[in-house]
Parts: sequence; C-alpha cells; structure tokens
Amino acid sequence: MSQYYCVLFAIVYGCVQARPKIGPVFNQVFEPGLEYYDDRPRYSFNYGVADHSTGDIKSQHETREGEVVKGQYSLVEPDGSIRTVDYTADPVHGFNAVVSKVGPSVHPTPKPLPPIQPAVIQYVRNPVPVPVQIPKQPFIPEALPQQVFPSPSPFLYPKVGVQFPEYDFEFDGPSNDFYKR
Repeated sequence: MSQYYCVLFAIVYGCVQARPKIGPVFNQVFEPGLEYYDDRPRYSFNYGVADHSTGDIKSQHETREGEVVKGQYSLVEPDGSIRTVDYTADPVHGFNAVVSKVGPSVHPTPKPLPPIQPAVIQYVRNPVPVPVQIPKQPFIPEALPQQVFPSPSPFLYPKVGVQFPEYDFEFDGPSNDFYKR
C-alpha cells in the first residue's frame, strides 16, 4: 500500500513542479470576459526602396486614427511612368483607392531582326545505296606503341580468425549434466 502512496506522491509533486514559472508581470490576468481593447487604435508607418541597379523604386506611407486608415504608395513602372495610389478605408465608405499615373510612357523601340533565309531542301528521287570498299591493311603489332598495364592481382583479405562461426544447430538446451547437480 505504501508503494501506491509513493507513486501518487511522485505524480502530484511532478505536476506541481511542472507548472510554468512566470511572474505576475508577464502573466496578466484580466477579469473573466474582459480582454484588452483599444477603442482608438493609432499607428503610422512609411518605407521606401530605391535600387537603381535593378530599377526597383517604390515607397509607401500609411496612418490610422481609430477606424479610419489613410495611405499612399507609389512605384516606377517598367515603362518609366510613376503609378501612385491614394487610398482610404473606414467602416462607413469601405475601401476607396484613386490611381494616377505621372510621367511619359516611354517604351524602347524594338531592334529589327535580321531576315530569315529559308532552308534549301534538295529532293533526291529513289536514292540507290552504293557499296563502299575499304582497302584491307595488314595488322602490324610493331606499328602500335607499346602500352604497359599493371597486372591485376587479387586483393586477399588476411584470415584473422574464423570468418563464419560454426553453429551447432542441434543444440536444444542445457546438457543433461546440468540437471544432475
């Protein structure tokens, strides 16, 4: 019976020690049903990228006052014009965006391609196979350069011990002498 008490004590002690050790500063407890809510959230941010080696130029800024969000972003199009989008969002009017394009739309002129020459196709009617005779040359081994290759010698493993142990498959248990003690 004392074994059961020891096991029960170990389980309870382990559960007590396993609880998180977070102080009250990091573990804020709100009253049941209440959560943190900011009725007038406010933020503002902006960023920009200007990478002239790749042509990636863009910027954005946005602000929020309560439930109204206002912002603008712009970017340089591949044709050189600048696209600007001014947007607002609120619960009454929804999301509204005004897109404008500024600057000339300059497209590079394409380079003319060289004219393509048509392939010349010659038709041959009923081609006839012609036998080809190759003159026989006598084989002269002295004419070839002498190449020396090492002779392959078999790699022999040194026999250190018994490679495969010999098993006695007729072994059924201890000998009869074992039980005569």
